[in-house]
Amino acid sequence: MRDEEIIELYFNRNERAIEETDIKYGNYLSSIAGNILKCAEDVEETLDDTYMKAWKRIPPTRPQIFRIFLGKITRNIAFNKYESMNAKKRGGGEVAVVLDELEECIPDSSDVETAILGTELSRIIRDFVNDLPEKEAYIFSCRYFFTEDISTIAKKYNMTNNNVSVMLSRLRGKLQKRLVREGYLAS
Repeated sequence: MRDEEIIELYFNRNERAIEETDIKYGNYLSSIAGNILKCAEDVEETLDDTYMKAWKRIPPTRPQIFRIFLGKITRNIAFNKYESMNAKKRGGGEVAVVLDELEECIPDSSDVETAILGTELSRIIRDFVNDLPEKEAYIFSCRYFFTEDISTIAKKYNMTNNNVSVMLSRLRGKLQKRLVREGYLAS
């Protein structure tokens, strides 16, 4: 079923919308949640929450790119679940590693001013990724949006783990320079 038809089911409040969404995007959304949570039960719960949130947001929202709309919802729910499960300890999973890598570029968001600047940071990062060559943009997104591990990315792009790590390190350096240039970070 085409995305427009599924979205129309949501607008008509037809519960089949959730079933069709799961058929078309269930594996994709499971992959996103699984990369973050690593637990089948938590992934299932995240998918259920994703479908409920999509049901509540459509209407009035009419997503332009349904797959990305759902992916962002799933990612946010999975990260929130991860944070609540690991509030006291910072586990050794891939999410902790990804967050540690990004700490080089992005300061702690523990104060109100930094939280307010979050929207600006999102814009800068989105523009940064959009300005990258296609392969670099995909690799950056795989690592920092989909939280894929280095070896998975390396296999996907026929690269060595070391090449992917070096590329990501350089991209983080470029991002950090961009954040300084945009006035988000002090040099």
